[in-house]
Amino acid sequence: MSGANAPMALAQNWQSIDPATVGFAPDMAARFDKLIADKGVWGLHGVVVTRHGKLVLERYLAGSDEIWGRPIGTVNFGPDTLHDIRSVTKSIVGLLYGIARAQEKVPPPEARLLDALPEFKDFAIDPRARKLTVANALTMTLGLDWNEDIPYQDPANSEIQMELAPDRYRYILGRPFIAEPGTRWIYGAAGPELIAKLIINGTGQTLPDFARANLFDPIGVGKTDWNKGFNGKPAPASGLRMTPLDLARIGQLVLNRGQWEGHGVVSPAWLDASFRPYVPCDEQRRYGYFWYSGDFVYGHPPNRPIAHWVGCFGYGGQRLFVLPSLDIVIAITSGNYADPKQWMPPIRVVREVVLASVM
Repeated sequence: MSGANAPMALAQNWQSIDPATVGFAPDMAARFDKLIADKGVWGLHGVVVTRHGKLVLERYLAGSDEIWGRPIGTVNFGPDTLHDIRSVTKSIVGLLYGIARAQEKVPPPEARLLDALPEFKDFAIDPRARKLTVANALTMTLGLDWNEDIPYQDPANSEIQMELAPDRYRYILGRPFIAEPGTRWIYGAAGPELIAKLIINGTGQTLPDFARANLFDPIGVGKTDWNKGFNGKPAPASGLRMTPLDLARIGQLVLNRGQWEGHGVVSPAWLDASFRPYVPCDEQRRYGYFWYSGDFVYGHPPNRPIAHWVGCFGYGGQRLFVLPSLDIVIAITSGNYADPKQWMPPIRVVREVVLASVM
């Protein structure tokens, strides 16, 4: 079954409860509304917060949006409205690799990458290419020259160049090395493209079909869509579209240690491996297998607790935060594409609404 044809009813069974019953301040929703009214945040399209598996805050706003760079005008968002989640897609592809690994359909992280992709063995002439492992792709430590720090509207952006290349895999593997494999985090679409190819090769299924059968249907995700790259195939680095409610399901699956209603969906061992901090991204964030991690300090001095988080980040302000110690999931969709401060609205929701409301 393709994602576009999945039954909508599956996305509608979250139980809503009063935030005060699960340890939040009773004015939690009012804090969010004030943040909006005071223009402390902007461009938000959807915010979903859960605790103990129950829905405690759900807000949708109208705003301009786009689908993979194509403007679609003003959208009145609601619980069933699909939204680009952009690079959050990468993190979901990481979960899919773990599922395929448990089925023994893809090689382990320590496997040599070019051994798993024999059609590209000609690149093994470079000894650094021979060192590349699947884990290097999963952790974005391939060491290849790749630049997505410039706007995606710029043809010099490496992802855009990859899209325009006659063979994207040869474009990726043909990039010059600027670091030894495994030593430096270099953000980009290269790793997800290679990992998705291993999933497709190993399972014999398209990425959306494998995701639907092995992840989305088992946890009750409703309708999804997957934007296609210039090669006409679903884009594994940034193409997925889903609702904030269903994005929160992914977070709840993580909180459940890969279990859903008594059934194993993702191996707990794979989750542990995915969230391990293999390489720093910056002063605040660390990177695992396509998942970020870090810490939030909250509360009031002098005794301010620390909440560890794992999460996913997407262009334009798409976010998923999972806070295991607090049993909280926060899913946010936004339309702040090309805004240099696109990071600010989601983090203010987390800090000034959710964490500020924890009693």
